[in-house]
Amino acid sequence: MIITPIVIYGLCMLTALMCAWLLLQAYRKTRYRLLFWCSIFFSIAAINNVLLVVDKVVMIHTDITVYRYAIALLGLMVLLPALILESE
Repeated sequence: MIITPIVIYGLCMLTALMCAWLLLQAYRKTRYRLLFWCSIFFSIAAINNVLLVVDKVVMIHTDITVYRYAIALLGLMVLLPALILESE
């Protein structure tokens, strides 16, 4: 049985969404801000995985790699200052 790329990409998206949800739940209990910023990062990573499915499966002849990389950079731009500012 061959696993199709859409299944793999979809599982990656669900994993990122689950991580974001769990981090947000932990943030609601502890109010530790780094958990909030990490949940935002994983939400953006899930959006990036959706764009990966669109790029590789839906729009085969159109290249949207630059947009995917821009979304990934946005996620890192959210996470990096949070890691720097929240270090104790």
